[in-house]
Amino acid sequence: MSIRVGYFPHNNSLFVLRHRGILERALPDVEWVDLRALPEAEPVDVTAALPSLHSDWLFDDGGYDVIGTGFTPPITALAKGHDVVYVGVSGPRIENGRLVALAGSGIETVADLSGKRVGIAHGSWQTSLLLIALDQVGLTWADVEPIDTGVREGGAALLAGELDAWVGSYPGLDALESEHEVRTLVGTESLFSHPSLWFTSREFAETNREALEAVVAALQESDAWIEANPREAAQYFVDDTLARGGKADLDQWENALRGRPWGVAPVGESFLDEQQHTADLLAANGLLARTVDVRSAVVPWIGEVVEASRSGVRA
Repeated sequence: MSIRVGYFPHNNSLFVLRHRGILERALPDVEWVDLRALPEAEPVDVTAALPSLHSDWLFDDGGYDVIGTGFTPPITALAKGHDVVYVGVSGPRIENGRLVALAGSGIETVADLSGKRVGIAHGSWQTSLLLIALDQVGLTWADVEPIDTGVREGGAALLAGELDAWVGSYPGLDALESEHEVRTLVGTESLFSHPSLWFTSREFAETNREALEAVVAALQESDAWIEANPREAAQYFVDDTLARGGKADLDQWENALRGRPWGVAPVGESFLDEQQHTADLLAANGLLARTVDVRSAVVPWIGEVVEASRSGVRA
């Protein structure tokens, strides 16, 4: 059968899987949908409800059936009324990103961000990190000036004085840290587990169980290959960036991939508690259209499929 899989470099697992040909062995009619080729969204209003970051396309013709993202998009999809269900999550990616400021800027703690400009990729996991960090020191979204930046492009804006702080991630942080001294205002570990996650529509899961099982199995196999061959996997990202006219460093990409967990696990209670806490904060700060129950996106048999696939990889 045909299946449409959305991918982009920020979900490293699906991006590598796109290039490995593993899924095609089980599903010859895979259609890979590059999220970067979808119509661009309207400019982001960082004071309004979060954009859904292409989750609408799960339900539209010409979109895709399965997608992998960071922490926040499934929450915003649920808030928009989409009937999404979780497929699985990665392990914690606590080394992948941090909230930083330039050393000597006078900003030493999260509490110092009141009234300051903070760069984030709005609607991604970076929004959740900033909001949780602010809440821990008694600040709200309205107390800072969030600035929408690319996932990795905020470093240049920080250096140019256009930002006071930035939620950065690797390999983008490498370029900043290699030449400038930065202060970590808060790391990811103290805030949330920051996993990668994969989701689909309930309708697709219920009517295409074998295809979903094939996607999970392919992800497990491909992730095991990335873990064993991080430099070879890094080359896919470098080649893609160069082909688009950008610059990329193979060593930085290899280091980034070495620092990330691989493999897909079932969603668990601790993850769901984090998601619900974040959803409640987003709603309280006016960043969701409505409150949501994240556990409504859990389908028990999918968790059983993911756990069985983990046993298969270990074997």
